[in-house]
Formats: sequence, structure tokens, C-alpha cells
Amino acid sequence: MFIVGLTGGIGSGKSAVAKCFEKFGITVVDADQVARQVVAAGTPALKQIAQHFGQDVILDDGSLNRPRLRQIVFANPEQRLWLEQLTHPLIRREIDRLVETATGAYVVLESPLLLESGQNRRVNRVLVVDVSEDMQIARAANRDNNNLDQIRAIINAQMSRAQRMAMADDLIDNSGSLESLESQVEQLHQTYLTLATESRGGSFTPGHGIESIDND
Repeated sequence: MFIVGLTGGIGSGKSAVAKCFEKFGITVVDADQVARQVVAAGTPALKQIAQHFGQDVILDDGSLNRPRLRQIVFANPEQRLWLEQLTHPLIRREIDRLVETATGAYVVLESPLLLESGQNRRVNRVLVVDVSEDMQIARAANRDNNNLDQIRAIINAQMSRAQRMAMADDLIDNSGSLESLESQVEQLHQTYLTLATESRGGSFTPGHGIESIDND
């Protein structure tokens, strides 16, 4: 299966881009959604998280208190590393399963940490959604009601905007209108259809080929 890796910083609009691809019948595997599933209530991973971080990261209904966990791990790189070492292998296996069972000409892997986690090595094409840092902060603050310090901590934990764009095979500028976004996605969709067809014929060479805890 030809895989397009979709990424971008917090508040860049990756989910909006993913929905545009879905309108063309393309399967989107959402790494954030997978990350939620592997630590859902009652899972072994969630039990290990509670044992390590304490019961205050568990809500009354038995589910993960994600805002509380984010506060802990983004304030302490060692704790973030511990969490990633636990969850990333689980996320990777489930993503592999979803990609292998996807139908269509190609599949999109949407992942905030596609480049940071090395998931880009598993894709044929890296698509980066880009906006200014000011726009990232404004959109993330309006969407999630996160405080500005936490949003900046997430931005700092991710790859820089310049590094991300340097590793991209394709770029989408999401600073404009929805119509502009949809037009860019449509053009890329046609490109990916061609590349996917060529890859099945054995003539395509992958591009850069360069998990998640709610960083969208």
C-alpha cells in the first residue's frame, strides 16, 4: 500500500486536511486516535500508567485524564520518554494493522509526531501542513481551551517549523480559506493517485520516507 504521511504542528489543521482526503474515499489512519485506543479504560497500558504516575491521572469513569497527563509529561522529559516507550510499540502495531487492511489507491497516516518518532521511515511521501506559530497558538487555544504556556510547551516539544518543512515532500499552506485548502488537497490527491499507480508498477522511488499523545 502506498502511504502518505500527514503531519504538522499543533493547531496547523491536520484534521481538516485529513477530512478532505476522506471525501475522495481515501482511508485515513489517525495516530492520535490509535493512541487513545491503546490506553482506553481497562487496557493493560492504562493500568501501567496509573501505577507509574498515580491515580490522579485516572478519571472517575476509569478513563485516562489526558490533560493531567499532558501537564506531567511536557514538564518532565524523562516522564515523557517513559510514556513513549510504553505506548509507541502498541501504537505502531495497531497502525500497521490498520494500514494493511485499508482499501483504496493509497492510505494517509495522520500523525503529529510523524517526523519526531521516525514513523516517516514507513511512508512513501511526507505531507506537511504549515501555518505560522502565531496562528498555531491562536487556533489551539480556541479549540482546546489550553493555556498558552502548555501550547508553547507542546510546540517546543515538536520539531521546529523550519525542520519540518525541510523534510517535507509536499506542503500545504493552511493559513487561508477552506476553499484554498480543499483545492490544494485535490491537486495532491491527483498526484498521489499517479504515484500510487506507478509504485504498484515498480517504477516509484519513495521520497524522504522519513506517536502520539494528543499533539494535533
